[in-house]
Amino acid sequence: MKCVIKHDIKNRIRVHLLKDNLTIREADRLEYILASNDMVGLVEVYERTADVVIEYKKSREEIIALLASLDPQKIEVPESVYQTSGRELNRQYQDKLFDKIAFRYIKNCIIPMPLRTAITIAHSLKYVKEGLVCLWNKKLEVPVLDGAAIGASVLRKDYKTAGSVMFLLGVGELLEEWTHKKSVNDLAKTMSLNIGTVWLKTDEGEMSVSTAQVKENDRIVVRMGKIIPFDGEVVEGEAMVNQASLTGESVPVAKSEGGYVYAGTVIEEGEITIRVKAVSGSGRYDKIVKMIEESEKLKSGLESKAEHLADKLVPYSFAGTIITYLLTRNVTKAMSVLMVDYSCALKLAMPISVLSAIREAGQRKIAVKGGKFLEAMAEADTIIFDKTGTLTKAKPTVARVISFDDERDENEILKIAACLEEHFPHSMANAVVEDAKKKGIEHDEMHSKVEYIVAHGIATTIGDKKTIIGSWHFVFEDEACIIPEGKKELFDSIPPEYSQLYLAMDKKLIGVICIEDPLRDEAKEVIDKLHAMGFEKLVMMTGDSERTAKAIAKEVGVDEYYAEVLPEDKAGYIRKAKEEGHKVIMIGDGINDSPALSEADVGIAISEGADIAREIADITIGADELYGLTTLKQLSDLLMERIRKNYRQIVVFNSSFILLGVTGIITPTTGAFLHNSSTVAFSLRSMSRLLD
Repeated sequence: MKCVIKHDIKNRIRVHLLKDNLTIREADRLEYILASNDMVGLVEVYERTADVVIEYKKSREEIIALLASLDPQKIEVPESVYQTSGRELNRQYQDKLFDKIAFRYIKNCIIPMPLRTAITIAHSLKYVKEGLVCLWNKKLEVPVLDGAAIGASVLRKDYKTAGSVMFLLGVGELLEEWTHKKSVNDLAKTMSLNIGTVWLKTDEGEMSVSTAQVKENDRIVVRMGKIIPFDGEVVEGEAMVNQASLTGESVPVAKSEGGYVYAGTVIEEGEITIRVKAVSGSGRYDKIVKMIEESEKLKSGLESKAEHLADKLVPYSFAGTIITYLLTRNVTKAMSVLMVDYSCALKLAMPISVLSAIREAGQRKIAVKGGKFLEAMAEADTIIFDKTGTLTKAKPTVARVISFDDERDENEILKIAACLEEHFPHSMANAVVEDAKKKGIEHDEMHSKVEYIVAHGIATTIGDKKTIIGSWHFVFEDEACIIPEGKKELFDSIPPEYSQLYLAMDKKLIGVICIEDPLRDEAKEVIDKLHAMGFEKLVMMTGDSERTAKAIAKEVGVDEYYAEVLPEDKAGYIRKAKEEGHKVIMIGDGINDSPALSEADVGIAISEGADIAREIADITIGADELYGLTTLKQLSDLLMERIRKNYRQIVVFNSSFILLGVTGIITPTTGAFLHNSSTVAFSLRSMSRLLD
């Protein structure tokens, strides 16, 4: 890719492509390709100027080499990238804003005064009507105040003031609408489907295929913890389906033969076979946008408080206007109070601050499903960590396979294990499947229906023998399996530093798979930083053995740890902590973490975790590193600080404008101009980045 460096500082570079501009599609393609690269942290592509700004994680030489070798046209990009891009939306609102400003100045410079007056009067009717409708519904809220201020100016033949007020109100409304739609668009994009393969049911059995290969009327199998990838009719099986992504309602719904399911919903329990009715997902993206638009989830407590306060202040503005007139008998001074109010800035600046913060988090690969979760993050004092895939690396690996069956070698043991584990989303299961793939071991279906037992393992039948794979507790205690005769010494020699998956058939252990699950390189540093940021208690909970849990807890520096816990134990601990007055964050990645993620004030999932964990979680962070947690905390704290600062400054500025108007130092026109200008200024500042 041919480009020149325009600006270059540590870990940040701005380059210009050797062309005048980019099409929206070209810009979307390039941004997606760069953002998908591991060495890129944050990227912005400006299509109008053909500039690219990149924040990178590795060396300057590596990022320059990447740019030089890149050929965007040769890289395949999912069509959904273009469909869910907000770039067209930005272009639309930039043009709207430009048109509004241009029309304002053209009108003032070219259109004759009588015609300008007629346009102002006609435009004012909209605001007066909205105010009257609000009064008719027995509400004394912001539209009444706006309508009264504009109507009074028109009646006094002060058309310049009326025009200025309407212009600045229009700019503020446009900025709010733009920011809201962009933030909703970004949030919906993070919640959209990201499914690469599905299980296609054929006469020969099940086979894993790309979603692109699925056609209408194909039958696909979806198991517990997985996202349903297409709209369709249930033709076999039963399941409890979480439809929160479409309806906002988290209570699972029972689905059985004859029922209909929708793309993007998640199976919490059970297994179903679906006959595909719409391979496009039947507008899942549009459904998500509608759900978010109608949901109160986007609103933080402070944001809702601002909206209510804005409406509550309206009567005081009218009271101030009346009192000023009664005391001074001066209409001009009374109008100065009416022209300035606190509510407009409060109602605009607060939601824009929250939505901008959500958008900024998204740019840093942190998907936040609502402003109230950022507020809760800022207030939280306790964090619960799952171990596997969270504090340890997201991609554990198979270190060793040990056979306890004289008739099966290590490769055969791995083949059976991979055949079972490929059906369920978990980092250890993925490690087994990946190791078999790396060794070229093919594992076609050899079993009957597989059953996943949360936090324990998997059970099925191979031939006529019951086969299970899972934890020590599941294999040796629940299922009462035994170690084959003469193999006790081999069993005792299993390296203690590894996590183990035990494979048993017909009540006998036939193999052990040793999983290397190393601690994330940044885990200790992140824990230390979270302590420094004010969290009182950091807790690790794991289903692993006491020995493994103790070693990990000591190494990372958590305050408490709990070993051999079940999903209900994690949720119970969080419930108790909340009853004691703590604000709790839960971080996990597996199906077994779902109850705890739901119970916490803020549930945070790792992006490469189980589908259901990401669906239930309130926030999702990237899988590559845990620094997203410290970034999230910084962002949340800065957002709360900005909101409080906005409160203080809005009160101070508008009080000053009212005082200047009442004392006759400024006219109502100047007061209205200063008030509306400051409102737009607060809104623009609220759209700026919180993090450098």
